[in-house]
Amino acid sequence: MDPLIRMKEAHLKGLIPDDVFDLVLKRFPIIVNGINRIQKASGLLYPTAYVEPSIVISSSNPNSYEFGILFARTLPLFFDDKFHIVIQISAPLIAYGLIGTIHAILAHEFLHSLELIRKISKMDLVSDEITGNLFESVYADETRLFESKAVFQDRTLLDHITKRFPAGFRDHKLEDKVVKFWLKQNLPKINIALDANTVKLSAESLSKIKFDPVFLERLGQLEQKSAKIRKKKSY
Repeated sequence: MDPLIRMKEAHLKGLIPDDVFDLVLKRFPIIVNGINRIQKASGLLYPTAYVEPSIVISSSNPNSYEFGILFARTLPLFFDDKFHIVIQISAPLIAYGLIGTIHAILAHEFLHSLELIRKISKMDLVSDEITGNLFESVYADETRLFESKAVFQDRTLLDHITKRFPAGFRDHKLEDKVVKFWLKQNLPKINIALDANTVKLSAESLSKIKFDPVFLERLGQLEQKSAKIRKKKSY
């Protein structure tokens, strides 16, 4: 899979102007370097990733001025009767994000993928939590992820994650750039309801998914390590 295929198609259709397309291509190596860094820091393979040529906007109410920008998402897919986890990375993040921000978001989505596999392997994902507003969504997100310190052996990467995700991701400079250079230029966007950004898989689908036992053993070790770190935090 060419991770830039959807970006190239959008450019050919005239949805993405030349300057934005060239900027994303020029900065795409930041994504490659980030994925390589995360794999080295965790000792695990990164899921398949691709560039989405749109910005994803999430709101608790279509008529509300409150909205969140989802710069990346972890998506579970069934293709050819096989289960896949795909990381969707928005083009505006690549175009306007700082290197530390991009790597932190890539790492955050990697933690999401691990959590998703953990829940599926334990048949604990018939339906995910549905939350009613952005604050609740941020809180739920932070309380169910693996602890980054348990997964990554990279102090600089951990600093990036801690700085960008103190309590949910916020980067006002990046958001301002996206609004100015993407949204106000009427470049592609996807609107989703907050309660639509959830994972729903049937019990039948879950029962067909098989994971490498060695990988699940490693995941169990990371889960125990995360639990110990959380326990220390609570004291």
